[in-house]
Amino acid sequence: MTESSAFLASLAGVVGPANLLVDPELVAAYLIEPRALFHGRALAVARPGSTAEVAAVVAACARAGVALVPQGGNTGLVGGQVPDGSGRQLILSLRRLNRIREIDLDADAMIVEAGVTLAEAQAAAEGADRLFPLSLASEGSCTIGGNLSTNAGGVAVLAYGNARDLALGVEVVLADGRVANLLSKLRKDNTGYDLKDLFIGAEGTLGVITAASLKLFAAPRARSTAFVGLADPASALALFRLVRRRFGQTVTSFELMPRIGLEFVFDLVPASRDPLARPYPWYALIELSAADEKGLDEPLTELLGEAMERSTIGDGAVAATLEQRKAFWRLREDLPEAQKPQGGSIKHDVSVPLGAVPAFLREATAAVEGFMPGARVVAFGHLGDGNIHFNITQPIGADKQGFLDQWYAMNAVVHAVVRRFSGSISAEHGIGVLKRELLKQVKDPVALDLMRKLKAALDPSGLFNPGKVL
Repeated sequence: MTESSAFLASLAGVVGPANLLVDPELVAAYLIEPRALFHGRALAVARPGSTAEVAAVVAACARAGVALVPQGGNTGLVGGQVPDGSGRQLILSLRRLNRIREIDLDADAMIVEAGVTLAEAQAAAEGADRLFPLSLASEGSCTIGGNLSTNAGGVAVLAYGNARDLALGVEVVLADGRVANLLSKLRKDNTGYDLKDLFIGAEGTLGVITAASLKLFAAPRARSTAFVGLADPASALALFRLVRRRFGQTVTSFELMPRIGLEFVFDLVPASRDPLARPYPWYALIELSAADEKGLDEPLTELLGEAMERSTIGDGAVAATLEQRKAFWRLREDLPEAQKPQGGSIKHDVSVPLGAVPAFLREATAAVEGFMPGARVVAFGHLGDGNIHFNITQPIGADKQGFLDQWYAMNAVVHAVVRRFSGSISAEHGIGVLKRELLKQVKDPVALDLMRKLKAALDPSGLFNPGKVL
């Protein structure tokens, strides 16, 4: 028996032969990410079903010197969940860790395993008359472990924060196979370093998150959703300030979309309807929610009327039914998919200080159009927290591959503007492989040194997700 065969046999003894995938046809789905930018090879895929099994697999990897790549729902957008091309790395799939361990209504917390999908966590909270507010387009397939490993954002960050803000504690398998039980339900605990935050956002490079204690909130009893037409992003920012001043933390989401994005959606989904009587250059999707049953539609309608009188907005509609609310949201949720039929798309997940969003959009658009005449800017996202998905669709009739070959050159153009506004080149998607080299250019050298020292301390052999982030 070869050394590799003996290693795989030991893993099969831990997870069971059916949960150690070596057949290329079964492994193939784990090797490529949604954008197809990165495609790897793997020694095998291990699918443990418990924290103890994860610990045993990690310990076996440590003994054999085999690198491993943790993977949840495989929805990440920067290549952090894909192995390299060597064929010597093990994919550690956490999908079978899918139990809701506990819901504590007094603590307003629930403990879930890493393979629970975001939609399942949301449903478990809803079943207990609570809200788990993290909300992403991929929530049907992304997992809690992946959400925490990338510090996911989404459409409700404005009111509830990122994934990091929603975690009270984590359970983590360390590089030597030990399990760190940091699963606290406490809101206050000042007993030394807050170790959980080392692993949240670390993209599996410091440890493997196997479970998490998550915050729950009162379930909303009232919601109001509006779709608003605007002349420009400056008007959107003025409207956001007005809405936030009037409604405070009741403002759950404030999304910004360009007209070109809606037209892409109409092309993709012909049944989609234009929400307003005439087209506008920009749109805002606003959602308010509250724990009491007091109606929100009337005050939101009044505010939009005031905004029209001030010429802050051109027009607006408040959803009168649940179906209309869903239709508004589908226009936003379908926008990423709607870009695909239009050809190549070079994507940027960036953030700038909120007040700088209009100027950033103006300058970045001009820079892109100067670099590549005919390129179509599709900039949309979470205006309320300054996170813009600044995507560029290829010029009409251009060669798709030739356009995509300009990915890193286009990145340099856009990110130069981001840096002028003291922004971030990764607002919510992480670093992975895609932005690893870029991180070296934009991160404070001292901060980068601290990150490397943490990596060396927690993973001295460099076996956890090598080649990612650092």
